[in-house]
Amino acid sequence: MKIKDFGVEQWMNEYETKAKYNLGETCVSPFSIHTLLATIGVDEKEFTNQLVNTRLTYGAIEGAIPLKKEIAKLYQNLTPEEIVTEHGAIGANNLVLNTIISAGDEVIAVTPTYQQLQSIPEALGATVKLLPLKRENDYLPDAEELKSLVTPKTKLIVINNPDNPTGSLMGKEGLMTIIKIAKSVGAYVMCDEVYRHLTQTDDYSPSIIDLYDKGISTSSFSKVFSLAGLRLGWIATHDRQLMRDFLSHRDYATISCGRLDELVGTVALQHQDVIIKRNRGIIRKNLKILEDWVNSEPHISWLKPKAGTTTLLHYDFDIPSAEFCDRLMKEYHTLLVPGSCFDIEHSARIGYAFESEHLKNGLAEVSKFLKELK
Repeated sequence: MKIKDFGVEQWMNEYETKAKYNLGETCVSPFSIHTLLATIGVDEKEFTNQLVNTRLTYGAIEGAIPLKKEIAKLYQNLTPEEIVTEHGAIGANNLVLNTIISAGDEVIAVTPTYQQLQSIPEALGATVKLLPLKRENDYLPDAEELKSLVTPKTKLIVINNPDNPTGSLMGKEGLMTIIKIAKSVGAYVMCDEVYRHLTQTDDYSPSIIDLYDKGISTSSFSKVFSLAGLRLGWIATHDRQLMRDFLSHRDYATISCGRLDELVGTVALQHQDVIIKRNRGIIRKNLKILEDWVNSEPHISWLKPKAGTTTLLHYDFDIPSAEFCDRLMKEYHTLLVPGSCFDIEHSARIGYAFESEHLKNGLAEVSKFLKELK
C-alpha cells in the first residue's frame, strides 16, 4: 500500500529532539509516574508494589475491564462493552479506517486536520473529498458545503473535535448538523476526540457517540491526561456490529495493550476530574500568555482557539512556511510546525500546553526571529 509521507510527524521526528524550545509539542505538561501519583493523591509505595508484582501476561485482550469502566465515565450512556483499547489514538484511528473503508468507498474528511484521517482512506483506495475549515467561518464545518459533498455513496464522514491544528470547537448544535447530514445518506461519523475536555470553559463537550448511533469516538491518554508515553488509546461506539468488526480486524494487528500501561491508565482515570482540572488550568494560563504575545507582534495574527492545545499563527512575510520554520529552528533553536503540513501556507502551528516559562522563553526567541525578518 502506497501512502503519502506524514508531514507533521516527519517534521517533528526531524526536529523535536534538537529543539531548545519545542513549541510544536501538543501534549499537556507530561506526568512522570511520581508526579501523577502525587497529583492524584495515590500512595506511591502501594501502587508501585502492585506494578512490580503484576505478571506480564497479555492481559484482557479487548482491554482491562476496570480501565474500560473508567473510560465509559467520559461519555454519556456508554458501557465497557462498547469500548476497545488500542495503541494510542493513532492506533485507534488506523483500526477504524482500515475496518470501515474499502477501495471505491467515498469518504469526506475535514481539512486542516491530523493527516492520518485523510491519507489512510486515500491509500486504501477510497475517494476522499475534503471539507475545508475556513478562518472566516471560525474553522468550523460549513453545513451547505458538506451537503454538496455527500452522496448516496458516502460511507464515512471524518471530523476532529476539538480540531488540530486550529483549536476550533464544535458544540452540540454543530455536531447535530453534521449528524443530520450523515443520516440522510446512512453514513458513519468518526470523530477524533483526543483534545476533548481541554476547553476554555467548564461546560461538558458532547462526544459524537453521545448524539449518534452510528458515531465513532477515538481518543487517548496522550493530550488530556498527560500520559503520551503509555501509548494507550481507545475506540468507543454504540454500534455493536461495528464493534465486532473492529475486534475481528484488531486480532491481526494488536492482540492486546500493555498490562502496565493499563494499570497506570486505570489509576489515572479513577481521578480523571483532578487531572482535567489541572490540565485546564495549564492551557488557560498559557493561552493568556500566548494571546498577549500575539497582540504584541504586528506581523502575527490568529483566530483565538476555543479548545485543545494548538492553534495556527499566521504571518505576513512572503516566506513559505517550511522555510520560515526551518530558519527559526536553525537560527533560534525553536520549533514550530509549518502550516504547509496542513496545506495552509504562511502560517505555523504552535502548541501552548507545556510549562509556562518554556512557552515564554520560546516566544521570546520567535520575536527575535520576527525582528530579523523585518
